[in-house]
Amino acid sequence: MKFFGCISLLLLASSAVMADMSRVTLYKRPDDELIAAHLKRERDTLYQMLNMKQDDTATSIAIAAAVDSRHLSSLRGSAQKAESITIKDYANAQYYGVVEIGSPPQSFQVIFDTGSSNLWVPKAGCTHCGNPFFGKKNKYDEDASSTFHEDGSDFEIMYGSGSVKGYFSLDDVLLADDIVINGQKFAEVTDAGGLGLAYSLGKFDGILGMGFTSISVGGAPTVFENAIKQNKVDLPIFSFYLGDNGPGELTFGGYDSSKFEGDLKYVHLDAATYWQITLDGVKSGDYHKESSDKITAIVDSGTSLITGPKADIAKLATAVGAKANIMGEYTIDCAKVDEIPDIVFTIDGTDYPIPGKSTVIQAQGTCLFAFMGMDFPPPGPQWILGDVFMREYYTVFNYHDQTIGFAKSKK
Repeated sequence: MKFFGCISLLLLASSAVMADMSRVTLYKRPDDELIAAHLKRERDTLYQMLNMKQDDTATSIAIAAAVDSRHLSSLRGSAQKAESITIKDYANAQYYGVVEIGSPPQSFQVIFDTGSSNLWVPKAGCTHCGNPFFGKKNKYDEDASSTFHEDGSDFEIMYGSGSVKGYFSLDDVLLADDIVINGQKFAEVTDAGGLGLAYSLGKFDGILGMGFTSISVGGAPTVFENAIKQNKVDLPIFSFYLGDNGPGELTFGGYDSSKFEGDLKYVHLDAATYWQITLDGVKSGDYHKESSDKITAIVDSGTSLITGPKADIAKLATAVGAKANIMGEYTIDCAKVDEIPDIVFTIDGTDYPIPGKSTVIQAQGTCLFAFMGMDFPPPGPQWILGDVFMREYYTVFNYHDQTIGFAKSKK
């Protein structure tokens, strides 16, 4: 969708740094928590196996269900509720920041997610939305906002373990203290049970999707699309800098050249749904993935790990010395982390290496290989380049030109 005249990449490169930019601090969930969640999943699955009384075939089916319960088997390809299917449940999400809704503003911690397109937060009285003792959530109170307007149409997203339900409303949304989007359509969630413990224990209240309206539930225009339409940003771009052991930064309306080295290299999108691009190949050690067929990938700030086809991830894990557990996740001997070879993604003729040590999330004596095998049938992507990739590369998302720019992040 075109909102104003053509902006060339040359003009963008020269002017974006000087544009009037707004920034949101992104806070990082500690690696200890992510590893603890990994270990809990492993323990729960082992317990489930030990207590099964069914025959071997039933046991195998149950284990497979446990492994895949956090993920959907298809991406927008299902005839049933195809418009509401999402690709993850945020169990491994690591970065979150503040958005405010209403007048006076009500604050929420949200995951700014390039892998989805809706804004949703829990409403007052929401069920399965944390509890008073742990995982307490901030909840939206429509009666407390003078700019609230009723919509009332149903909202539902189906996750691997269930659905998140609610209804749509309209209100003003405040980003980065100075960008006010008027009359934004968003969802008040009445039941978040479909996200399970990933939500109950998570540090986030809701999700702010930054994909394209083409995949938005209910066809609701995205927050950023409305910011462009309402002339609230100088340029139709936003940029992510993900801190490694500290906060990151999300910039609206420009990018910050002090956060990266060299020049940005832009890649055109393969599809303006998710931020989907094509890969030339993936390689590490003895593993080389190239294909005459198109290799698709989405750049996804809402996924912590990198995912790829199960067969490819198994080969890649073997090449770096990682071993699978019963959950389909991979660990590696912490004493051998320094020996892990770089993993290189080739995009539009340029190599983007991830240092071996950066492919491991380490805590509590466990070294989790930050790659996971997941198979999505068409039209879903084959690879998801999550936070592990985005920590290495400053990433600029151009909504107008439908491109993504990459440059090596400064540590």
